[in-house]
Amino acid sequence: MAEEEFNQWNQEEWETTILDFANLQGEINYKQAQKSLQNLLDNLDLKDEEKTGLETDIEQLTTMLEKLENSVIQIAAFGMVGRGKSSVLNALVGEEIFITGPLHGVTQDISQTNWQFNQESIGNGLGNVQRLINSSAKAQIQLIDTPGIDEIDGETREALAHDLASQVDLILFVVSGDITRVEYQALSQLREVGKPMILVFNKIDQYPDADRTEIYETIRDKRVRELLSPDEIVMVAASPLVSEAIRDEEGKLKITRRRGMPYIEDLQLKILEILHREGKSLVALNTMLFTGNINERLVQRKLDVRDDNAEKIIQKAVMTKASAIALNPVTALDLFTGAVIDVAMILSLSHLYNIPMTQKGALGLLKKIAFSMGGITASDILVTFGLSSLKGVLGLTTPVTGGLSLAPYFSVAITQAGVAGVSTYTIGQVSKAYLANGASWGENGPLAVVENIINSLDETSILNRIKWELKAKLKATKPPTVDPNLG
Repeated sequence: MAEEEFNQWNQEEWETTILDFANLQGEINYKQAQKSLQNLLDNLDLKDEEKTGLETDIEQLTTMLEKLENSVIQIAAFGMVGRGKSSVLNALVGEEIFITGPLHGVTQDISQTNWQFNQESIGNGLGNVQRLINSSAKAQIQLIDTPGIDEIDGETREALAHDLASQVDLILFVVSGDITRVEYQALSQLREVGKPMILVFNKIDQYPDADRTEIYETIRDKRVRELLSPDEIVMVAASPLVSEAIRDEEGKLKITRRRGMPYIEDLQLKILEILHREGKSLVALNTMLFTGNINERLVQRKLDVRDDNAEKIIQKAVMTKASAIALNPVTALDLFTGAVIDVAMILSLSHLYNIPMTQKGALGLLKKIAFSMGGITASDILVTFGLSSLKGVLGLTTPVTGGLSLAPYFSVAITQAGVAGVSTYTIGQVSKAYLANGASWGENGPLAVVENIINSLDETSILNRIKWELKAKLKATKPPTVDPNLG
């Protein structure tokens, strides 16, 4: 007997050690999730225009942080009308908190309450309950009731299930008999969210033992075999009806039905076991999954808005450089003007992406990009010099030729501007990729980034974008003339 007691004690000690380690790891996971979410909120780096339409997402992040700080665990009940969702939650709490009644669809909105653990509210006779209660005592358990899944159309139901289930930590799906097609579809949708789930078979008091067992086995072995394990199915009677024989004033027996004590202990114990075993890690994981989804939307919006604005900056720089070079008659100034515009473009892009950069740093980045562009930059310089010289000659000969050299002048100016525009467009795209990646080339070096962008360039489309505007500007501006009598 002593040996059996020792073995039992040893087993309990071993289980306690394992659980203590799990709780420690859960606490570490919890703190990491809290720190990560706080860091995300502190470094959102969103401009006002980037926040537009994302106010709800940002507010949800704040709510999730408050949930972590207050150790809140959320449990939501889903199910069709008449399955007893509200009654199950009331039985868990031990009070009539959630509205119940014979009307179809009594629960019209999402409602919630807190569940306080104690020996009386959990029930008596459950093994080692106090230890489970003590381990969950610091947590705030929120029970959430939802409208019946058959009260709303399929698309809205799916959206509701996804939005709410993505935020809560544990899902109770309540049925009161064999599962219908609508219930199976809703159950599948909730399962895809990836949250722990308990299938609650309610109203078992309404079935004879044999029928109840048959329904349970059908659900377990056929209906949800691919979705849930047997350990995730619990039978309850949240609001059982008890028949009583009462004699009236004339002494006749009458059968009446009244509400009996709920049979809910198995579900209470199952929830406690889950919270005790993995409550902290569960909340941390769910918070990070939910936060990750929101963060993806925030990052994508930020990138989309900044990418659009970056394209505007680049196109403006392309037009400015192309126009300046097309209208500039002095060869030596073409390259200098182009470099100044390119540096200004890089500084504007760095400001857009919140990357601190000085004029010297922008010039350094321009040199690195120009070096990475290799032959393209060299040819750009040669073509610029050659076309500038030709343009200058044509400009000087305009008075002598009586304006006959004006058309060739326009043609050369537009060609030179197109070459300069393509060069600035390429530099702008490379700079954008570098700055959007946090002033880093990422996994690829600058040469690879430059090569990828250059390969994607459609020079014809770039030239077409600027050609007509350049022609309009050139027509409005006469080419320079030189008095042949001078010098």
